Amino acid sequence: MGKKVAGTAYVKVDGMQLTITGGMEAPLMDEKRETVYPGFYKAEKVTPYLKMTAIHDPDLPIKKLTEGTDMTVTGEFANGKVYVLSGGYVVDEPVSKGDDGTIEFQFDGSKGVWQ
Repeated sequence: MGKKVAGTAYVKVDGMQLTITGGMEAPLMDEKRETVYPGFYKAEKVTPYLKMTAIHDPDLPIKKLTEGTDMTVTGEFANGKVYVLSGGYVVDEPVSKGDDGTIEFQFDGSKGVWQ
């Protein structure tokens, strides 16, 4: 029996669903490890995030998305896994691309949890 592992994904920001084009990205761990000697490692915290490409729908609330500083961002992957980012805010410099009508968003936050 086949298992769905990729395909349509969904993103909601404070309960409002965004239309995204396929890909979405979220970290699997909350720390980055590096080996300093075989069997010994150091770890540093990783900022929780959710990254996606959204359709620039005329109804997209740009101001709410770009000015929000404590949003809940939920990403539902095609395989059924869900990543919830709390304390979310937009980082980097999202730009609207006129040739394909999309905006790349990255939301960083205070906590990210896989459910």
